Formats: sequence, structure tokens, C-alpha cells
Amino acid sequence: MTLLESLNTGDRFAASIGAQLTELSEGYARAELTVEERHLNGAGVCQGGVIYTLADLAFAGVANSHGILTLGISNTITFLKSAQLGDLLIAECRELLDHHRLPYCDMRITNQHGHLLAAMTGLAYRMKQDFPFDQLM
Repeated sequence: MTLLESLNTGDRFAASIGAQLTELSEGYARAELTVEERHLNGAGVCQGGVIYTLADLAFAGVANSHGILTLGISNTITFLKSAQLGDLLIAECRELLDHHRLPYCDMRITNQHGHLLAAMTGLAYRMKQDFPFDQLM
């Protein structure tokens, strides 16, 4: 099984809201989701937790792309613009520091028009356990 398949099926919460990894390479991941009625908050815009979950899925792809089980330990997200019903959300994650224990990543969440909706950084912890997969994609 590929890492992309493993995370798309294994992260049951992300899958339940429609978030899917669409691209994955060592140090880079892209995840996508289309905003549906179920994603809207009381103000009629996309709930922040949906955007966070999408970015976190991309983060998991990058953090685990080296074949070592890696879990997020700290994330900071800033919401810059609301996502609307029907928007295609795209979360791109890039590894800024491939540290042997504490990798650090940057995530940008945009819509289908390329408008920046949110920015997020993430720090992860590499466990002393392999995370085997056949290939990334």
C-alpha cells in the first residue's frame, strides 16, 4: 500500500469530511476538499476545523514521507479569508526542516482561485518506529 492510500483510508476523520491527499512526494504534500453544506458554521462560511483538518492531513503526508512514524505535536493556524460553499480548498505542505526528531513544516490553504485562506505551521515528533509503505503514491 502507498503512503497516500494509507493516510487517505487510515485517517478516518479526514476521510469522513471529504479530505483527500492528492499528491505526495518526500517533503511535499497536497490535499483537497470541496466545501459542502455540512462544512458550514453558524455564520454560513466554512468551519475553521475543516480547514485545519485538511492542512493537518497534508502535514501528516509530509511528516511521514520519510518512512518513520511521525506525529504532530504543535500547530499554529491563522485564518485570513473565509471559504464559501462550493469552494475547492487546497492545502499544500512543505517541509522546511527535516530534523531527525522534530521536523518543521509550512502549510498554505488556498481556494480554486489561488486566494490564500489560511497559513499554518507544524512541528512534529519522529517516533522510534518505522512507518512502512510500498511507495509514496
